Amino acid sequence: MPRRSRTLTGLLLFTSLTLTTAGVAGIAATANASPEAPAAATGTHAAHNAAYSMPGMPGMPASTKASGDDPDGDGYIMADPPVTGVTPSTAVPPAAYFHEFQAKCAPTHTAPDDPIVYPGQPGKSHDHTFMGNTTTNADTTTASLEAGDTTCLAPGDKSGYWMPSLFNGDQKVLPEGVQTIYYKSGVTDYTSVRPFPRGLRYVVGSPMQTQDEFKNLKGTVEGWECGDSFKNYDFPATCPDRQDVQLNLRLQAPSCWDGIHLDTPDHKSHMAYPVAGGANYNSCPADHPVALPMIEFKMAWPVNGDMSKVRLASGAGYTFHYDFMNGWDAATLDAMVTHCVKGGLQCDPHGYDENHPGAGAVLDGNYELP
Repeated sequence: MPRRSRTLTGLLLFTSLTLTTAGVAGIAATANASPEAPAAATGTHAAHNAAYSMPGMPGMPASTKASGDDPDGDGYIMADPPVTGVTPSTAVPPAAYFHEFQAKCAPTHTAPDDPIVYPGQPGKSHDHTFMGNTTTNADTTTASLEAGDTTCLAPGDKSGYWMPSLFNGDQKVLPEGVQTIYYKSGVTDYTSVRPFPRGLRYVVGSPMQTQDEFKNLKGTVEGWECGDSFKNYDFPATCPDRQDVQLNLRLQAPSCWDGIHLDTPDHKSHMAYPVAGGANYNSCPADHPVALPMIEFKMAWPVNGDMSKVRLASGAGYTFHYDFMNGWDAATLDAMVTHCVKGGLQCDPHGYDENHPGAGAVLDGNYELP
């Protein structure tokens, strides 16, 4: 791989710093897109690292430790090749209520590690519950994910997914069984969505966010839910004490990419949420023009009844956040995105839409490409 560029255009630098200050988050990119124009270089990344910190986390410096994917430790990981010259789509595709597929992944282990925020620094983070890749730890790289195993139903999804561990008093509580992670279109023109690029990573939300910030985070969907209780932006005091009641949460990630970076020092500025336009039209902003799948975590923890001792490793319920590190097999992800998202279908983990059986399935009985 050629030595990665350490520079940004003045526009990209301004945008990145502005988004860091504003706390705008972001998501993924495309593995099969080709560059359309080279990015010019005017300033160094290293000269500006001091300006970065995790949004809402005063006093927490950006990650600057060298790691396998970031050998100079400046916090930037560059896409190779970059995707430039893209204009956000304003096309109106054929009407389709759904454009998504599901990934089903079970929890694997817990550890006080975070290979995005604290790469190469085991034990430095609050405790996380990891799903998907079984090898994820402080030293995880793109290559180690690809060499690892996975608890996702699809063997081609070796991504790392993690979130702060949940406790009921001193007891750590893990989600039971496979959890649902939706991959959907966040933009109106679902036909413009591209697969994630190899090595993309980001953080959704912040462990330092306030309750109001969590409530107004663009990705927050209804807040914490249990039984008939919705729109709780901290843990509710009680939940119905019934076997069928669990604590639920959904949180959506940004889905517009700058096309340049696989990561940035704040782990957010390379991503952005779609912006609303006229007639409820959603498109990517001009400075993050590449539409990627929007991930939506849908988690369920087996806790109910008295919730007074329920907490996250990061603190109160409104400190919930999660991390994603792409480890998909490129051919598998491309096939799922093309068939389900760009095809306007509502697919299960096989890439099959039972309402449109004639469209067929992407994956076979073993959740693999045939």
